[in-house]
Amino acid sequence: MGKPTGFIEFTRELPGKRAAKERIHDYNEFVERFPEQKLNEQSARCMNCGVPFCHSGCPLGNIIPEFNDAVYRKSWEEAYDILSATNNFPEFTGRICPAPCESACVLGINQPPVAIEEIEKHIIEIAFDKGFVKPRKPNLRTGKKIAVVGSGPAGLAVAAQLNYAGHTVTVYERDDAPGGLLRYGIPDFKLEKWVVDRRIALMEEEGIIFRCNANVGGNTSINDLLRESQAVVLAGGSTIPRNLPVPGRELKGVYYAMDFLKQQNKRVSEKAVEEEDIFATAKNVVVIGGGDTGSDCVGTSNRHGALSVTQFELLPKPPENRTSSMPWPSYPMLLKTTSSHEEGAHRHWAIATKAFVGDAGGQLKALKVVDLEWKTPAGGGPASFEEVSGSEREIPCELALLAMGFVHPQHEGLIRQLEIDLDERGNVKAGEQTYQTSIPKIFTAGDMRRGQSLVVWAISEGRECARKVDEYLMGHSVLESKDRSFLTNI
Repeated sequence: MGKPTGFIEFTRELPGKRAAKERIHDYNEFVERFPEQKLNEQSARCMNCGVPFCHSGCPLGNIIPEFNDAVYRKSWEEAYDILSATNNFPEFTGRICPAPCESACVLGINQPPVAIEEIEKHIIEIAFDKGFVKPRKPNLRTGKKIAVVGSGPAGLAVAAQLNYAGHTVTVYERDDAPGGLLRYGIPDFKLEKWVVDRRIALMEEEGIIFRCNANVGGNTSINDLLRESQAVVLAGGSTIPRNLPVPGRELKGVYYAMDFLKQQNKRVSEKAVEEEDIFATAKNVVVIGGGDTGSDCVGTSNRHGALSVTQFELLPKPPENRTSSMPWPSYPMLLKTTSSHEEGAHRHWAIATKAFVGDAGGQLKALKVVDLEWKTPAGGGPASFEEVSGSEREIPCELALLAMGFVHPQHEGLIRQLEIDLDERGNVKAGEQTYQTSIPKIFTAGDMRRGQSLVVWAISEGRECARKVDEYLMGHSVLESKDRSFLTNI
């Protein structure tokens, strides 16, 4: 590696951020860029470890020690070539990935792990700055046409890979612009939309066709796609949110998190909001759900000027450090304090919402909640909880946001029209290795197949699915395999 003693000489550092009191007044990204010297030091921390567990920690199989070494040597084009060989969209993962690669970093056994995610983001941004990122156009076209339904990270990865293979790819998106979750699910303060637009423009230069306002199974016929295409890939995501069916659910002021977030993303993009406005301004906001979507609601509520922001989690408070039940290099379930939490939020664990309480006009005014006591059986097995006697109470709340995850893709429309097989969780059923559904020419990838997951997993699924589609159409595939054998000479 670039500097064998780097991990001894330098500790982990992350770029600075704009102050919370300043950044909550806009929706711009607030993480600064590393000075070149700091970037050099952080890449130098990558050890010459015998087995780089970060490879397997990353769902994409990114070749992390090699691009760290290139960054240390300031060989930016080489670093970009290595990174882009396994990751189509490092500008997305470098901003919003929870970095399971860092959890698997060997240095993380007894020191803070290498700042892999930040280094990744810097590589791609420097590559764009220096003009290394160019349209990757195929030399020959195969004459095969492929329809990709959904333009989230899985659909974009499928489209990019199949286009590289020489097929003609059309992506169908039911919203007014491509990006799926990246555009209308992730707040701009984490991922500004010019980043998405920049990548979409590049893909269009490569020959990929985007059809927006095209709801396949609605205003766009799935039969037309099947007739005109040699293969169809379903990459519509897991979009049906988990509900909380307790008394008072129908009250005005109780909304799904994604309805709230999508509206604000539209406002930032200066697009009309056609539904009834959802604002947190001057309200006591409670976010029910402790994951990233809930955190995004916290950050957005603070920017709206909420009176107070509280986040609930059903599970007990996680530990700050690894325990014996989550040994290295597994991904640990640790306490996570996001930038949105830093901006202000009351956080409560092991708490359940019993009812939504409304006023005479049907407007939410409070939540009835109860504390929980979690217990693990002495002989092992799954934990269970009991309500803590006497802990039931009401707390003021005029806006409740349900951020409890997603159960499965939308069945109404496309899936029902196809009469395609579903698995026991309601996801589109497909071969574990083939990504092929019960209809041979239809494939599926991403959250629509595996259930709600990470953006990095969606990109990985898209890449692997594209390879299987290519094999189906051509009898073999020229696309890279996740086993990375094609990179032995890098």
